[in-house]
Amino acid sequence: MTAKAIQFTVDGIAVAATAGQSLIEACDDAGIYIPRLCHHPDLTPSGNCRVCTCTVNGRQSAACVTPAAHGMVVENDTPRLTDDRRTIIEMLFVEGIHPCPYCVASGDCELQALGYRLGMTAPTEAYLWPRRKLDATHPDITLDHDRCILCSRCIRASRMEDGKTVFGFEGRGIAMRLNVDAQGGLGETQMAAIDKAASVCPVACIVIKRDSYRVPNGERRFDKAPIGSDIEARRRPSGSGGHRS
Repeated sequence: MTAKAIQFTVDGIAVAATAGQSLIEACDDAGIYIPRLCHHPDLTPSGNCRVCTCTVNGRQSAACVTPAAHGMVVENDTPRLTDDRRTIIEMLFVEGIHPCPYCVASGDCELQALGYRLGMTAPTEAYLWPRRKLDATHPDITLDHDRCILCSRCIRASRMEDGKTVFGFEGRGIAMRLNVDAQGGLGETQMAAIDKAASVCPVACIVIKRDSYRVPNGERRFDKAPIGSDIEARRRPSGSGGHRS
């Protein structure tokens, strides 16, 4: 093992990492899928959603902001963590409005796909049915606040990738909402359909107009394969790294 090499275990599987990698990055490289919503590989991690929470050396930590460390013992696939993640997904469904059967993002929606993967067939809590604005002021983009899950991807992408400050949060707790940097709505901002911020939304909060059904239902990403299956396809056969210890 080189000076920069790091090794730890995830559910008894040995994982090799390099210095500077987060837990989620190392597991992605090893073909171990950790559920996530706010994390995006092109963006600085934020730890907003807590869906990626794992048990690390007996304590719960968000995998996207936890540095990989030599010798740490990680639990990812346990009944308790699955229950916790399912509860988070359920709360996001009931707190917003997500009409999956006729949503433009159905089959591409990460929230929907995680619901399927984690076995959330129907919410156990009552829907809150919020009444938030649909911002259609932009000629090329709609912003549906009812579907925002406060992941902050668009905020980070706008600031770090696009060099703009189009999006931000206002309020706290249950009153927190996504806002834009113009009183007249998204149409008065510098937002463009080619911006990174327009392509990273995990749900159908940010939608490009006239582009929604270019790929038919039934032929979209998660219609073809479960979320995380692309990461799990990287898994090496037992005995060639990424093996059970």
